Amino acid sequence: MSEEPKCLWGGRFTEKINNSLEELNRSIDEDARLFAEDLNGSKAYAQALAKAKIITEKESEEIGHGLELIRFDWLEKAVKIESSDEDIHTLNERLLVKYCGNIGEKLHTGRSRNDQSVTDVRLWMKRAIHETLVTIGGLISAIVKTANEHKNVLLPGYTHLQRAQPVRFAHWLLSHAFALREDCLRFKDLFQRVDVLPLGSGALAGNPLGIDRELLASLLGFTKISQNSMHAVGDRDYIAEFNFAASMTSLHLSRLAEDLIVYSTKEFNFIKISDAFSTGSSLMPQKRNPDSLELIRGVAGSIFGSLSGFMMTLKGLPSTYNKDLQLDKKSIFNSFDSLKQVLNVMEGVIQTMEVNVAECEKALSPDMLATDWAYYLVKRGIPFRTAHHIVGKCVALAEKNKHSILELPFADLESICDKFSVDIEKCNSYLRSVEQYDVIGGTSSSAVKTQVDILSEIVKNIQACKHINEVNSLAL
Repeated sequence: MSEEPKCLWGGRFTEKINNSLEELNRSIDEDARLFAEDLNGSKAYAQALAKAKIITEKESEEIGHGLELIRFDWLEKAVKIESSDEDIHTLNERLLVKYCGNIGEKLHTGRSRNDQSVTDVRLWMKRAIHETLVTIGGLISAIVKTANEHKNVLLPGYTHLQRAQPVRFAHWLLSHAFALREDCLRFKDLFQRVDVLPLGSGALAGNPLGIDRELLASLLGFTKISQNSMHAVGDRDYIAEFNFAASMTSLHLSRLAEDLIVYSTKEFNFIKISDAFSTGSSLMPQKRNPDSLELIRGVAGSIFGSLSGFMMTLKGLPSTYNKDLQLDKKSIFNSFDSLKQVLNVMEGVIQTMEVNVAECEKALSPDMLATDWAYYLVKRGIPFRTAHHIVGKCVALAEKNKHSILELPFADLESICDKFSVDIEKCNSYLRSVEQYDVIGGTSSSAVKTQVDILSEIVKNIQACKHINEVNSLAL
């Protein structure tokens, strides 16, 4: 007769758990994706138990072999989830006992699901941060390539969505890449706080069996060890931080998407989104809708929802572990999966979009050179505030006469300010305008080249970061 499956905590209970609570309590649907991390943590813990003489070396080896058989089953999609499998820890332990018999029941000695779960999540998150950095690096690479291919294209720069000053198309596009660079820095910074071993903290008081936590850290690739067991099992700051970093990245993608949506309209027509990243209308045959970008913009709200929702879960919790914290995995999995998806879509949009060079340059207008005129007067000794006021009068006169400032007769200019000379004409070039901004971070060709070089180096460093723990020394 087969024995009734046992839960990990049921010895003192006399009634079967309510079906509704059992369903609510189960997290296996979410945390099954942690199977590899759970097996890795268990294998390391078996070795630590052997070193502490809690189990024999032979038993440790048998447990390790059983865990590898379970890994094979997971990879071959041969694992059958049963109703008694509350979470990934319960399931893997059931399978271990199946393969190793009673020896498998020794593995949990001194270990709690409280420290086991956070170890699994930290292991997964280290990998997720590395993968996210690589994915962001791919998008930065696409932006740099597109910017470099159009480094000589000029277009209006906007503030308040009003034409402001001429800039290079590359300068505008690279501005979004530098926002993504800040996201990389955030994820890298977070990695250092995630890279802390909690295993050996037990339920909350620690481990009384002489477990070598330095051995565990070495086996599992952690560079630091938690210093307070109560904090270790109750801390979820890193989950909130991951969600925040993902939210910021999605926010930056949303702003880039909005620019691209605006620039792809007939009214602007600076770019054309590829058919592969557009959809049509079910009613209007002529429509080409930038749904890829609108979905990117919309997903930002979902990712932020993961952040705000989990922050409210944490608010007011008493110390150490509470079951509310089981929701941490659903939160970060949503953030990670959604962010990776929209990063890949945005990379495809950037790689395939067309830049309408003629339309970009046609949108340049003489009023955008007004600031250059003010600088012209500044160089002739007029304070900037006064120069600003003078050029404002020129603009007003031009508007009154229904033509551009470039068409103002020289006599009118002289009547407004005697510092104007015929050489004001040299300020009437869009190319000259952008080239004067040759400071670090400016829109001149040399400044933009420097930006391309900086971002290209960052992409190269990310691509060279093959091992997860190399994130700690990644140069961004």
